[in-house]
Amino acid sequence: MSRTVIPTAQDLGQQAFEAARRCGVDVAAVAGDAAHRSPVNGRSLGGVRWDASSAVDEAVARAQVAYRQWRSVPAPARGAVVKRLGELLAEHKEDLAALVSYEVGKITSEALGEVQEMIDICDFALGLSRQLYGRTSVSERPGHRLMETWHPLGVVGVISAFNFPVAVWSWNTAIALVCGDTVVWKPSEQAPLCAWASAGLLRRALEECGAPVDVSQVVVGGPDVGEALVDHPGVALVSATGSTRMGRSVGPRVANRFGRSLLELGGNNAAIVAPSADLDLTLRGIVFSAAGTAGQRCTTMRRVIMHTSVAQELTERLVEAYGRLPIGNPMTQGTLVGPLIHQQAHDAMRAALAKAAEQGGSLVAGGERVLAEAAPDAFYVQPAIVTMPGQSDIVRAETFAPLLYVMTYDDFDEAIALNNDVPQGLSSSLFTRDQAEAEVFVSADGSDCGIVNVNIGTSGAEIGGAFGGEKETGGGRESGSDAWRAYMRRATNTVNYSGELPLAQGVDFSV
Repeated sequence: MSRTVIPTAQDLGQQAFEAARRCGVDVAAVAGDAAHRSPVNGRSLGGVRWDASSAVDEAVARAQVAYRQWRSVPAPARGAVVKRLGELLAEHKEDLAALVSYEVGKITSEALGEVQEMIDICDFALGLSRQLYGRTSVSERPGHRLMETWHPLGVVGVISAFNFPVAVWSWNTAIALVCGDTVVWKPSEQAPLCAWASAGLLRRALEECGAPVDVSQVVVGGPDVGEALVDHPGVALVSATGSTRMGRSVGPRVANRFGRSLLELGGNNAAIVAPSADLDLTLRGIVFSAAGTAGQRCTTMRRVIMHTSVAQELTERLVEAYGRLPIGNPMTQGTLVGPLIHQQAHDAMRAALAKAAEQGGSLVAGGERVLAEAAPDAFYVQPAIVTMPGQSDIVRAETFAPLLYVMTYDDFDEAIALNNDVPQGLSSSLFTRDQAEAEVFVSADGSDCGIVNVNIGTSGAEIGGAFGGEKETGGGRESGSDAWRAYMRRATNTVNYSGELPLAQGVDFSV
């Protein structure tokens, strides 16, 4: 079901820049010659300014100077800045969410949810600012104290992707700031207004709290800017979100200069549906995870592994639900599926559908482009369902679009093997009412992913849990739990208060 009212380029551009202005962006200062296209209508929002790669050197230099001051500020005082940022985000939630919709095409409820994630991580980081705990150990030497302490790391480079243009920055920045680090952000080229608005709100929070404003830097530009940030010797940690292909380049380059990297890369996420599954709940979980954000989340569900006893009924119900999905202008109330980000995403989806057919797949729902007459320069698609005889090469590859592969299993061990038999390892889910199956799935013998869910879909992580995955997903962890340790360095301290000098392991070196 498609919705044909698509805003004009003039209306959309004016609305976007007005929303940015209300968030504190100096619109005149960010104007430029770089084309800036909205996926909502495929037309330009207006020209913006891009920075040259040389701007990275300047940004890192400013961040390094600010770091020397910021690292000495008590962590609870650093937390006060993040608290104020959360308050400002709440005040400007609607405008920032609107920018997310204008620039990357998210439906309003998901855009608002993304800004809420930013607010939530500020709450989390505020509490964390009083909980950067080390530990004390027992020394084998009398009159000695052995302990571990954690210290700020330095400048953190953040590279974010279009699909979460503001939330991923906030996950990194809120944690990095309370840890005493400074941040240089290279946002997605698709969402510069989102970046300038977010950074402007942080700058206001820093000013109001009397903190050095240079702890936060933004460099907007193309791949050359990202490469300069990755290679810069003054960047202690590079936190990069994107494709596995991107991660294969970033990881070795950062390692080559002995920097640290935190990689959040591709996903190829599956749901196992057991014979005992509540199919009403399962249906809702699958449809949101597979079709939400037009299939453009790293946690998007791309595979459903159904027990043969429920396969026919669930497939029929999925096909019927997909036929009712409202597709169109993401700002229209009731729309559930917005546009793909660009033509390349559409072409990749079409190519994947063709390969799936070559490898024995059968298209049972969707797959076609819609709204082409109303928005000839935008790319809206009907989310697709393809039944597959098994897990072929195309199924093992991530296609960043709403394309769901459905296959069957007979034995639970077989289902787990199918879940794990992909290069990626981000998110997974099991729908079951069998407690034993649930326990196996979350055990070492179950899913090999970083996120392992039972009776919920693969999307929709909360900020309290560490977010990330294994294998070609990169192994990084952001947001909650003890993810803060990635942004700090650990020191092992031995304090001798005995007045003597006994050596460890009983070594005698008397002179």
